Amino acid sequence: MSKSNYLVLATICCLLSTVLLGCATVKEAAKGFVGVSTRVLEEKRKEALKESFVIGYDSCYAKVKDILKEKDKESPIYAEDVQKKMIGVYFSETDTTPVGIFFTEEEKGRTMVEISSPSTYAKEYIANRIFTGINALIKPKGEKTDVKQEINN
Repeated sequence: MSKSNYLVLATICCLLSTVLLGCATVKEAAKGFVGVSTRVLEEKRKEALKESFVIGYDSCYAKVKDILKEKDKESPIYAEDVQKKMIGVYFSETDTTPVGIFFTEEEKGRTMVEISSPSTYAKEYIANRIFTGINALIKPKGEKTDVKQEINN
């Protein structure tokens, strides 16, 4: 067998293994290499801080994005997945600890927000910012909010 035949055979084997293993595996590995994978956020979701709000999904999603872009506290968005209803952010512009924000439409006009991260500090800090910001939007001025509220359902 000539060298060109070996090259063709090796190429076919690589392509066949990619197809048999699934493109998702290759895609997720590439995301992990580049540093934009959300797998760890999805795995940590069971330990997420959660709060349910009387606000529609679209309004809640938009408000969270506004909160993340606040001056002097910006948390850069590195991933948005409409199908998974999640936003992946870095803790700050200088700290690339990943934090995931997941949205679940519970019923019309009510949305559950879940904050996950491999870092407890990052998760609690981002959750506090987001939960306080959404509560300020919902509750009338002067009414106090309990930002330490954690719902573990």
